Amino acid sequence: MTQAAEALTAVPNADDWSGVGSWIFDMDDTLYPKEQGVMALVQARINAFIIDAVGLPKDEALVLQKSFLHEYGTSLAGLMANYAVDPEHFLRDVHDVPLDSLEPNPALADMLDRLPGRKFVFTNGARFHADRVLARIGITDRFDGVFAIEDMDLVPKPAPATFRRLLDAFDIDPASAVFFEDTPQNLAPGKALGMRTVLIGDGHGRPLGPHIDHIAPDLLNFLTDLFPEETRP
Repeated sequence: MTQAAEALTAVPNADDWSGVGSWIFDMDDTLYPKEQGVMALVQARINAFIIDAVGLPKDEALVLQKSFLHEYGTSLAGLMANYAVDPEHFLRDVHDVPLDSLEPNPALADMLDRLPGRKFVFTNGARFHADRVLARIGITDRFDGVFAIEDMDLVPKPAPATFRRLLDAFDIDPASAVFFEDTPQNLAPGKALGMRTVLIGDGHGRPLGPHIDHIAPDLLNFLTDLFPEETRP
């Protein structure tokens, strides 16, 4: 880890976070560790869908899918821009994965309860996928709202217009909001709007930048360190 990244990893004093009124969380690989493997299952189904829809061999389909992610933000956005794909069929198919590997997390549920202010989920995944994941972790009722890909009119993060939709939908003041996300480029529009930003995980090997305020290997540990028992409201 570079010296700059080590500095970003340090947890600030809880007093510095007293003005946060809205806590915004990406879902997949953020609210649960990526090692639990849910997104790997989704990725496999996306690859299979592209192979079937486009008629490419597996290796070429994977290259195409990665190019879609880089250029459009999601595989679905790339498919819709270049092929005749039913988005509802895609979303239902690729998110229909078993969640056996996803562990309930009562400690995270308790920590979310203790956070001052409102809590939101902001995910490029489908709403039914969000419902299943949050229920499996045991944190559904800890959030004041979920903003899924359907609420974005299928225009995913990091599109700036999608961030503005989120703010308008829940009357969020970005200057008093903090955004947690595992994909570095998805944090940039939030930072541009005035949010504090926290990267969860290693960034999947992608470039970091000045739009990232903090880096946390694990969400629960970060929140627990940020608000230790004696400082919680």
